[in-house]
Amino acid sequence: MTLTNSLSDIGARAIPEFDGVHDVWPRGDRLRAVREAAAAYKVRFKAQGQIRAVKSVDIAAAPYPVHYAFHDAVSVPTLPLISMINRMIVVQYDDFDGRPRTLVFEPTMPEGSAEAPFYANLQALMAKVPGATKFAETLMLKYYNEPGDVLDQLGLRPEDIDFCTFDHLHVQDPRMILGSTEVIDGESEPRQPLFGDAKMLVHSRELATLQSLHPMQWAWYVDGGLGGVDPSKFATFDGDIELGPGIALLWTPGHTDGNHSLVLNTPDGVWVSSENGISLDNWQPELSKIPGVRKYHEHFGREICPNANTLEDSLDQYDSMIKEKTMADPCKADPRWLQILPSTELVPWKRFWPVVPTFCHGGISYGEIQAGLR
Repeated sequence: MTLTNSLSDIGARAIPEFDGVHDVWPRGDRLRAVREAAAAYKVRFKAQGQIRAVKSVDIAAAPYPVHYAFHDAVSVPTLPLISMINRMIVVQYDDFDGRPRTLVFEPTMPEGSAEAPFYANLQALMAKVPGATKFAETLMLKYYNEPGDVLDQLGLRPEDIDFCTFDHLHVQDPRMILGSTEVIDGESEPRQPLFGDAKMLVHSRELATLQSLHPMQWAWYVDGGLGGVDPSKFATFDGDIELGPGIALLWTPGHTDGNHSLVLNTPDGVWVSSENGISLDNWQPELSKIPGVRKYHEHFGREICPNANTLEDSLDQYDSMIKEKTMADPCKADPRWLQILPSTELVPWKRFWPVVPTFCHGGISYGEIQAGLR
């Protein structure tokens, strides 16, 4: 594949503070190195400036197994499935060449996610139980907006978008975002790009995973999701990069090999977003009121309780969540909690009590999103 690999092409640059930290051995020393590097980078990151604007909009709520969500920590009988909200975030910033940019983070297409084997198998299983599909749709599914509709709401056009990205490519179909020369099964014509000529920023390890899936990864990826996609639509990177003052993509491996987290500097300080957790309870289990999560923290002496559907490398994921916690600033509304916004967040619906978030940001909004910056 012919890919964009020069950071200068996208007005970005590497982050030297994290050079080599993921290679430190033994693992206890690596955790300390990750924490210290994040603390050092945070000082420089905040001093560089803030983004222009950011706005999040809910896309859809979908079911997810409780035992994955909190690493089997939940200690009371409950429904086997809860719901999580996919949330699309639009960020505007200036890159390091001074060009105004618009980035779309997590533009999930629900019909694409449904094709991932995990969800396809779940649907097939429910179809065998009378009334189960309708029950699940009523209880757990909710559709708010399509990514294209979000642009309309914000006054943007597809050609206003420079980049799109996902923290990782679980249950994502790149064909539905970037377009394809091939016809997707069940459709009548090839997909057109959702965001014009925008490129998808993707960690090189994440893209390679989708190109060659291991059986332990297969259920969570849309196999064939690269079919007919123009390779030049991807802009790949390695390690940790900053896109401009106030915005960075930090490599946070573990949940997947190429997982990365969105980090933003705003008027209220630093925010972090990823799916290493699905609620703040995952990052701050010592404050959790979800039965079993605080005990998980106390029993194992762990600072985090991971979102654990894959566990490609649980030690890496632990270190990555510490990296995120170190970068995030305290919440202005309640300083006990960090400004971490899960890219897919546990719903606060009472029907799933007691598995509801102890504290929920519910979104992010600063400044005014503007059209025509390109």
